[in-house]
Amino acid sequence: MQASLENHQPHEVVIVGGGFGGLYAAKALAKANVNVTLIDKRNFHLFQPLLYQVATGALSPADISAPLRSILSKSKNTKVVLGEVNEINPEAQQVILADRIIPYDTLIVATGAKHSYFGKDNWREVAPGLKTVEDAIEMRRRIFKAFEAAEHETDPQKRRALLTFVIVGAGPTGVELAGAIAELAYKTLQEDFRNIDTAETRILLLQGGDRILPHISPGLSQEAEKSLTQLGVIVQTKTRVTNIENDIITLKQGDEFKEIAAKTVLWAAGVQGSAMGKVLAQKTGVECDRSGRVIVEPDLSIKGHKNIFVVGDLANFSHQNGQPLPGVAPVAKQEGEYVAALIQKRLQGKTLRPFKYTDFGNLAMIGKNSAVVDIGLIKLKGFSAWVFWLLIHIYFLIEFDSKVLVMIQWGWNYLTRKRSARLITEKESLGFATFEDSHSRNSYTPANNRQALNA
Repeated sequence: MQASLENHQPHEVVIVGGGFGGLYAAKALAKANVNVTLIDKRNFHLFQPLLYQVATGALSPADISAPLRSILSKSKNTKVVLGEVNEINPEAQQVILADRIIPYDTLIVATGAKHSYFGKDNWREVAPGLKTVEDAIEMRRRIFKAFEAAEHETDPQKRRALLTFVIVGAGPTGVELAGAIAELAYKTLQEDFRNIDTAETRILLLQGGDRILPHISPGLSQEAEKSLTQLGVIVQTKTRVTNIENDIITLKQGDEFKEIAAKTVLWAAGVQGSAMGKVLAQKTGVECDRSGRVIVEPDLSIKGHKNIFVVGDLANFSHQNGQPLPGVAPVAKQEGEYVAALIQKRLQGKTLRPFKYTDFGNLAMIGKNSAVVDIGLIKLKGFSAWVFWLLIHIYFLIEFDSKVLVMIQWGWNYLTRKRSARLITEKESLGFATFEDSHSRNSYTPANNRQALNA
């Protein structure tokens, strides 16, 4: 049964997910004649574009997070529920949590996406991605633990593997990670160790396609690769990972296979929709794409259910140019605001034109004083692009105190090259102290390792 928006006052809007899509929908409904319930399994909004700086010790998690209740405290029509949605009942118009059932007139699902390992889910443990605070902390632990382990490792080959970092995927996250680790190894940590020279660190950035940052112009992509190379990053395009096992990563380049001994592999390639995509498909019959993203209608609703919307990374919106919109914050923000406006129009017996994304461009940080910005006819690189990148990210941080804290941290890091959040927090043994000699089990020799690293 579909609820008529005109017959319910106040109208009950339930939003699942407090990321960019869900949060901006809630904020846009703050003064509407509706009741809003925002459900998230976390009590905070996370600014994902800066997670890589948490992973490399430049920022702390609290610098890029803000409590949802604090953000929405002045939205008197909005309540926040801490919990995880297990399923929905579209006929009864209910969202079902472990301990309660919440009715809705309109449902907005904005639960985001997670990394895709292309069917190799066993790689998840050995090659962490970067979508959550826990991911960033785990990545930070592995990066800094690798340097610590190398400091007291006497075997040259094992030390070489400890000082080898492989990043799979050369979109913005992979590029920014590679640049940050390069600055960390070649600048920040240069004088901190006594038994190792961190300048011997090897950072490999792997991309399956023929160029890095494929969503920006070829010229800027080439400029980004040049800047990364100058930083000391080894960029390898047309390279696919075929196996990760026993601290050996196997690559395929054309018809040739290579093996690299690397203790730290970081994943920045591919995404798939959250588990809510499957729930929606089972309960409503909506179609999902191969990545588990929900295929939405031109108004971001799902087929056959005009009062259920999907926004952000979970949505496959392909009505603009035949290709799904990218999973970036501006897309989620605009979709959330559009759905909020559409709900208010429907309450007035009106409607809106189909959603249209306004692309304000793409950008990526390479390193200190270096970035690339692609905004239509405007192409920036180097220092001017770097300043623009800083301003844009400060602007999109949600709370004022976060903006101030991040600006202070960035200013200090710029002047000193120090990273104050270089903490190794223990969850469990990662095996660095017991680095097994797996090389012989994988046909590894010093000769083929040199060949792979220098390719």
